[in-house]
Amino acid sequence: MVVIILLKLYDMKKMIFLIFVAMNGFCLNAQDPSGTPPQTPGARPQQAKDLLIPLRTNNISLVYRVNGRDGRLYQAYLGAALDNTDILAQTRDAGHPAYATFGTDNLFEPAVRATHNDGNPSLELNYVSHEIENIRPDVNLTRIYLKDPAYPFIVTLFTKTYATEDVIEQWTEIKHDEKKPVTIFNYASSMLHFDAEKYWLTQFHGDWAEEMKMTESELTAGIKILDTKLGTRAHMYQTPVFMLSLDEKADEENGKVLAGTLGWSGNFRFLFEVDEKGSLRIISGINPFASEYSLDPGKVFRTPSMIFTYSDKGMGQTSRNLHHWAMKYGILDGTGTRYTLLNNWEATGFNFDEKKLTSILDDTKKMRLDVFLLDDGWFANKYPRNNDRAGLGDWQENRAKLPDGLGYLVKEADARGVKFGIWIEPEMVNPKSELYETHPDWILKLPNRPEHYFRNQLVLDLTNPKVQDFVYNVVDGMLTVNPGIAFIKWDCNRMMTNAYSPFLKDKQSHLYIDYVNSLYGILGKLRQKYPHLPVMLCSGGGGRVDYGALKYFTEFWASDNTDGLERIYIQWGYSYFFPAIAVCNHVTSWGKQSLKFRTDVAMMGKMGYDIEVDKMTDNELKFSQDAVRNYNRIKDIIYTGDLYRLVSPYKENRAVLMYVNRDKTRAVLFGYTLNSRYGETMNKVRLRGLDPLKTYKIQEINVSNEGRRGPGMGFGMTENGRTYTGNYLMNVGLNVGTGSPLSSTVYEITE
Repeated sequence: MVVIILLKLYDMKKMIFLIFVAMNGFCLNAQDPSGTPPQTPGARPQQAKDLLIPLRTNNISLVYRVNGRDGRLYQAYLGAALDNTDILAQTRDAGHPAYATFGTDNLFEPAVRATHNDGNPSLELNYVSHEIENIRPDVNLTRIYLKDPAYPFIVTLFTKTYATEDVIEQWTEIKHDEKKPVTIFNYASSMLHFDAEKYWLTQFHGDWAEEMKMTESELTAGIKILDTKLGTRAHMYQTPVFMLSLDEKADEENGKVLAGTLGWSGNFRFLFEVDEKGSLRIISGINPFASEYSLDPGKVFRTPSMIFTYSDKGMGQTSRNLHHWAMKYGILDGTGTRYTLLNNWEATGFNFDEKKLTSILDDTKKMRLDVFLLDDGWFANKYPRNNDRAGLGDWQENRAKLPDGLGYLVKEADARGVKFGIWIEPEMVNPKSELYETHPDWILKLPNRPEHYFRNQLVLDLTNPKVQDFVYNVVDGMLTVNPGIAFIKWDCNRMMTNAYSPFLKDKQSHLYIDYVNSLYGILGKLRQKYPHLPVMLCSGGGGRVDYGALKYFTEFWASDNTDGLERIYIQWGYSYFFPAIAVCNHVTSWGKQSLKFRTDVAMMGKMGYDIEVDKMTDNELKFSQDAVRNYNRIKDIIYTGDLYRLVSPYKENRAVLMYVNRDKTRAVLFGYTLNSRYGETMNKVRLRGLDPLKTYKIQEINVSNEGRRGPGMGFGMTENGRTYTGNYLMNVGLNVGTGSPLSSTVYEITE
C-alpha cells in the first residue's frame, strides 16, 4: 500500500510528480501516534527513483533529495529561491550528505557519531519518511525520519521555515530502542553544504569589556572551528554567530551571505570543512568536547536550534531577516516596548542604605525614567554582601542596609510614579556564605583538587533537582513577597572550571549539557508563572547572548564596557544578529566623550542610565531630560524599524546607521565621528530604506548647549530643518559628521 504524504503543493505538476514517485515503489510510511516511524530492524527502503523534499521561504530554497539507489538523504540545494525544483531530480549528482554519520564510508567530519551497546561504533542512516506540518500561514515544520538499517536507532531532522522572515531553524532529535544505553559522541543541530569559488568567514570574538570584535578571513582547505568550552559564560571569548560570504567578499548591499547563530547558552561549536574539491560543509551544534552522552533506551536527545538566513543582497538584508524573526519568534515580547531605567551601580557600588537609594528614586523621577534598578549588594546577613567576596547564595535582604526590606523600596518607588527592579545572580555562590556552609554538595567542584575561584565565586550544580528548586524559589519567593517588583537583572559572572557534579556521579560528561537544559527548565517554570516580567540577561557583560536564552529574556546586557567610543564597535557587532530592542546600552561616566556623544551612542538601542544624576550640572540635567523625551518619541522606530548600516567604523573614521519604520514614514539617523584629520573630506551619506516618492523633513535632536557647532562648521552646513525627497536622500545623501573627533549627530526624519 502506498501512502502519499500531504505536502503544501504549489501547482499540479508537483502533485503529478509526487504520485509518479510513489507509484514507482518509494513507500512513504505513515507515522504511529508516538511520532516514531515504523520500520523493521535491518530493512532498507525499496530501490526507487529519487525523491525531492523541497523546503522554502519567500526568497530561500532548501532542497533535500532521497537517493533511490542507497536510500540516503542528501542536500541537493541551498540558496536563492527556485520556482521549480523538479529539475534537480534530473541531475546525476545526489548532492551532499544531509546528516553525515561515522563508521561506514564517510571520510569527513560527521554530524552524528554513536557506539551501540554491543560495542559497534558505526552508524548508517537511511530515509524512512517525512511529513510537513503547517504551523501558521507562513511557518512550516518538516520532520524527516532517518533510521539505521541494522539497529533501532532513529534520528529525526526538524526544519522550520519562516516564509515572511526568510529564516530557517533546524534541530534534531536522537533516540533508540536498543536494550541498553547507547553513547553518542557527536550530535549536530544542522549540517549545511555549499559549492562556491571562495568562502569568506566573518566571526566575532573578544573578552570581558571587549566583546564582538569582528574579523573576516578566507576559508581554505581543511577545518576551522569556532567553539567554546566555558560551560556557563560560554560566549566570553567566541560568540555563537557567524556570517559566510560565497564567491566574493560581501558588503551591506551586495553579495551572497549566510548568517547563522546557535540558540544554546552553553558550549557550542561551528565547524567549517573545505574538502579537496572545494566544497564546504558547516556543522553546527553543542560542542561535543568532553561531552559524550549516554542515552537510555526510549529517551529523546534534542539538540538546540541552529537559526540561519541567506540573501544574495548582502549582509544588511541578512540582519534585517534575523531582526524580523527575532522580534516575532526569538525574543520574549519582542514586538512590545521596553522600560528605560536608572541603575545605581556607578553611584553607589556596594555602599548604600535606604536613604541613599530613596534619593536615587527621586533622581529616577527627575530624569523621567521608568524603572530604578537596584544592583548588587542588597542581600546576605551572616556574611553581608559588602564586596564581591561574600554573600552570594544568601538571598535575604541585608538588615543593616535595608532594615525595612525590599517592600519599602517598592512602595517608595510606587509613590514617585516609577517602578522598582532588582539584580540577582542565583546560579552562583561565594565560599563565604551560609549556602556554601550548609550545602557543599550543591556546588560544582572537584572533590580532590583545590577550589578554583573566578570573581571569588563558584557555580551551583543545576543538574541537581534540589538546586533547581532552590534557584526557582529564590526568584519566585522574592516576587511573591514583593509583587511590585517590575524588572529583574539576571547575572552570571563565572564560567566553569574544576567542575564536578556530586549529583551526576559517574556521568560527568553530561554536565555541560544537563546544566544548560536544567537552567532552561528553571526559566521555563518561572515564565509559566511570570510570562511577561521584563528580565535582562547579563553575564559579566555579553558572556551569554543567544536565542536559546532570549526566549526567556526581554533583553541582554551587551558589555560592561560602556565607554562611548568602544560601545560603537560592540553595538555594531551585535547589530548583525540581534535587534536593537534587545541590546541594552547605558549612559555612564565611562570614557572621555561628551555627555551628548555617550547619550547618542546609547540611544542606538535600548537606552538606560547608570550615572550619578545628583552630580550633573543644570545643563547636563536639562539635556538628559530632553534626550529621554526624544527617545520616548522615537524608540518605537529604533526597536522595530529596519536597520541600515551606512558607514562602518571598520572602514572610516565615522559610523553611520539608520532605522526606518515599516511604512517608511519615519526614520532615525545616527552619525558618529570617531576621529578626524586636517583636510579630511567626509562624503555625503546616501540613506537607505526610504520611499523615493515621499518628501521628508530632517530635524536634528539631542542638540547640546555646550560646545554646539554653528551652521557651516565641520563638514558642510547642518541639515536641520531641511526637506528632501526620498529619492534625493537615497541617491545624493546628507551631510553626516563634524570636524570634531568624538562628536555625534542624531536626525529625526519624518514624512
